[in-house]
Amino acid sequence: MKKLHTYIGKHWLGYVFAILCMIAAIVLDMLYPMITESIIDDVMLGGKTEILLGLLIGIVVVGVGRAITGYFKEFTFDKLASTIGSEMRKDLFNHIQSLSMNFFAGTNTGELMARVKDDVDRVWDVLGYVGMLLIEVVIHVTIVLYCMFTRNWKLAFLPLITMIVCGVAAVIMERKLDKVYEGISEENAVLTTVAEENLAGVRTVKAFAREKFEIEKFLSHNNKYYELNITQSKVMAKYYPIFQFVGKALPVCTTVLGGISVMNGEMSLGALVAFVEYTRNCTWPMEMMGWLTNGLSSGIASYKKIKKIYGEKPEICNKEDAVILENVTGDVAFENVSFSIEGKNILEDISFYLPSGKTLGIMGATGSGKSSIINLLQRFFDVSDGTIKVDGVDIRDLTLKQLRSSIAVVLQDVFLFSDTIEENIKMGQRKLLSEEEIKYAANRARASEFIEKLDEQYETVIGERGVGLSGGQKQRISIARAFSKKSPILVLDDSTSALDMETEVEIQKNLNNLKGITKIIIAHRISAVRHADEIIYLEDGKIAERGTHEELLQKKGLYYQTYKAQYGTIQS
Repeated sequence: MKKLHTYIGKHWLGYVFAILCMIAAIVLDMLYPMITESIIDDVMLGGKTEILLGLLIGIVVVGVGRAITGYFKEFTFDKLASTIGSEMRKDLFNHIQSLSMNFFAGTNTGELMARVKDDVDRVWDVLGYVGMLLIEVVIHVTIVLYCMFTRNWKLAFLPLITMIVCGVAAVIMERKLDKVYEGISEENAVLTTVAEENLAGVRTVKAFAREKFEIEKFLSHNNKYYELNITQSKVMAKYYPIFQFVGKALPVCTTVLGGISVMNGEMSLGALVAFVEYTRNCTWPMEMMGWLTNGLSSGIASYKKIKKIYGEKPEICNKEDAVILENVTGDVAFENVSFSIEGKNILEDISFYLPSGKTLGIMGATGSGKSSIINLLQRFFDVSDGTIKVDGVDIRDLTLKQLRSSIAVVLQDVFLFSDTIEENIKMGQRKLLSEEEIKYAANRARASEFIEKLDEQYETVIGERGVGLSGGQKQRISIARAFSKKSPILVLDDSTSALDMETEVEIQKNLNNLKGITKIIIAHRISAVRHADEIIYLEDGKIAERGTHEELLQKKGLYYQTYKAQYGTIQS
């Protein structure tokens, strides 16, 4: 993970410019009381009317200069914070994309959304407006104290002491808020997850009439979020009045004590007016202290959450001396492959060889390990024992990019993006596919039949996850996406389960006509695998039977029983 100071250091020149503008603006602010002092002591009391015009022009010049330096200060801080926030969000998203499937299996989508959006935004605030004000408070108070001590060092101790008191209160409040904000950040992630899951699964919720249950679940987390925010408000309400009281009382006390000094001849009336003005310049930092502490605590808590994500390391990654094949032909070999997760055996001693251009069918009951074979082939997980080879090379020696780009997968659980149909099909070869190739892939997947009946055809924007399309239509778009990728290895994981028999037959014909492409077909239907060069039947993570369609029927084992259940009698 890049440290925060790395991002800041990258833009150090901009921050130096912004701080110089800030110092210039503060110095100009300090000139106002000096001009006021001169008007009272020299013009009103001393009778030097000839300098009045110059002093008034000075006020105008100071005002214009203050406006210009203030503009550049705020604009530069905002621009730098926006740039760094964008870089942080990009780097965090890239890191999340690099993590292995194990991480996503144990992490909620809502939590990741909260980290990428809300938490980066809070750090962004600290680097921008909140950070700017924190720096300005320090510089402003330092210069104001200098100006006050040069006028009346005894009287200057009063604002100094009050600022120290406010600083101690701010530190105490920041420590209490830090714990509260950690809880708010966590509950925000949970609340986002609950809302995201409910909205994504709204059909299921309505189908099972679970609206009341889901509302109650959402409200329970919403109440926790509310209670944490109330706790935050109680902390603020406890300490914030201190800052407000000091801000109001300090100018009054200064006026009274300074008035005594004027009557005793220890300072002039103009100096007192200037001193009170300087005191008022101390009050706004004190009044802002509570809000700034609030923002700083929030940013620190969010940064800790982001660091926690960066603490996760990908379990699956490229070797330093990874092999890059000139051309992947699509030979696939599993050699005594076993796979287990947390001590539970998923696959055991799986071996097969699939030459380039041939077809392997995989069948088995739910939970027998069919999809795990594909997950291992794509290196979403690594094998516990054995070796998987593509073109004779252990896939752990290949780059993940080359391996996964060589495999086109169609899953039963189709995921479509909220985009046009064309963009969903082009996903595999976004920059390379022509309009004709897209239409050809859609035609082979029998998707063009319904796409071309739509008003905007391939430019039709489909809803999130394909809302508005039937299960079969989504599967056909997914198959078209895989066809368009033109990868040497094609995997279909129960990808025709939502299709009618006629459409499935047509797609099977198109699959059989694909030459030079290695195909792995996972299915529950005999019709999807019967033409495969070899079929393996899995049971409890082991290969129970293997052979061609005819050979497996003659064995009258598990495959035969499945055939009988689907067709009733043996068909030639």
